Amino acid sequence: MDEAEIRSLTTTHDWASAVDLAHLKGIREDPRTFAPGGVRHLVLEVVAYAADEAEHTGRGQCVVTLHPDGSVSVADDGRGTDTRLDDHGRAIRKPVMATKDLRFFDFPEAPPLPDGEPRRGMSVVAALSDWLVHTNRREGGAWTQRYEQGVPVTELVPIEPDGTTGTTVRFRPDSALSAPPVDDLARLTTAWPSLSVRIQDHRPGPHVAVTASVQKPH
Repeated sequence: MDEAEIRSLTTTHDWASAVDLAHLKGIREDPRTFAPGGVRHLVLEVVAYAADEAEHTGRGQCVVTLHPDGSVSVADDGRGTDTRLDDHGRAIRKPVMATKDLRFFDFPEAPPLPDGEPRRGMSVVAALSDWLVHTNRREGGAWTQRYEQGVPVTELVPIEPDGTTGTTVRFRPDSALSAPPVDDLARLTTAWPSLSVRIQDHRPGPHVAVTASVQKPH
């Protein structure tokens, strides 16, 4: 498949454009609308994609880690974000971070997330984060890419495969957004029946290295 054919794809996102600057700018200008409840909502936006994958494959696992530097990572064991190779062997990944999710954004009937707020897609997380690193492992290869306020600042960089598949999204939210309590996240992530979620809190303070698990029956 050549690059033009890849770019013409429209699945959950429009592959024709890698970055929608106006879309990202609109999100950054209205954080109260797009991140009601602060970081908690952003975490749920990311976990929702892991839940989509788990529903598709039958069952999945996800680890949410709250890091000491204020960043959050969400790692799942799915198939990895859709990535195609053009005729020159160059990887082109579905633009989930920097363009709107066509199923949800600006769609009044989009399903709510477990916090009761509308689901709008991963671009909300990227736009409202100082930085975000998207690491993607698929059967055909593994890549990583860094974004700042939703805009990619590196190319899609190949990394060494480790025999696993899945997606890890690590992001540092804007400091103005409120941090999520672990018990809140543990309660809300039980909403996805096909996904088992483990929450690790490594932030300084009374909740250092606390792990809350939400395990579903096999």
